[in-house]
Amino acid sequence: MKKFWVFFFMLVPVLALWSCIVAPGYGWWFPGSDGPSKGVAASPLGRRIDDLFYMILVITTITFIGVQLALGYVLWTGIRRDNREGDVEKAWFSHGSHELEVIWSIVPAAVLLFIALYQMDVWASYRVKTHFPEEVQNKPMAEVTARQFEWRIRYPGLDENGNVLPLMPDPQPTDLYAVNDLHLPSGRPVMINLKTQDVQHSFFLPELRVKQDAVPGLVIPVWFEADKSGEYTLLCAELCGWGHYKMKARFVARPEEEFIPYLRELTKQQSYDGVKEAAAQ
Repeated sequence: MKKFWVFFFMLVPVLALWSCIVAPGYGWWFPGSDGPSKGVAASPLGRRIDDLFYMILVITTITFIGVQLALGYVLWTGIRRDNREGDVEKAWFSHGSHELEVIWSIVPAAVLLFIALYQMDVWASYRVKTHFPEEVQNKPMAEVTARQFEWRIRYPGLDENGNVLPLMPDPQPTDLYAVNDLHLPSGRPVMINLKTQDVQHSFFLPELRVKQDAVPGLVIPVWFEADKSGEYTLLCAELCGWGHYKMKARFVARPEEEFIPYLRELTKQQSYDGVKEAAAQ
């Protein structure tokens, strides 16, 4: 019976490793694993974040395997000694060992320090505004305001020559609006200003590995870059109330040459008052 429990405890980590190995094939891995991207981030910065994840995964996997092997060795050795007739060897207790306390305090601290230093460059590119790509700094293309339970998007309007006006901090008469439908150019970095009108929400583009909390009272710049044109999922990653599920929206990455025509179409929709149709009737 003792051997059964040894094999049982060793089977659990084996199953854990097996599930990690087969997970990508079943779409259980990164967001988008069951889509055309096969779990690969759809943005350059997202792929750097994935690399960090894999680096941490390798470290924790090595640690996990080592700990489980040590556990199995201890259990198996304990059984063998327990079965020997006349075995009077006393148990050895490590509690209170100064050397071991120093070792298992310094080694994890060194690993954590290495991870902290290794990821600083990616973290700065993602969060520190002075490290944003130069072409997006102080040039937000849209303002995204979260509220219970939708995403309200405000674009700057177009001038008389059809050029995009700068996005002002406060709403302007020429601004354009959409709900749960964010459109921005693909193939280059873009930046939005993120706000919330009520509680805390979280702006989440899983395929691009973008996640940023929207905090009441703050305007938070967020930049990202979609490699390819297409439709991506936009979610709220913060449980924000009973209608949290309603905040599933979409982000459409358009070719650069299609973005201004989209704003023109939005202008036409918002300027339409139905007068022409009323006269025809």
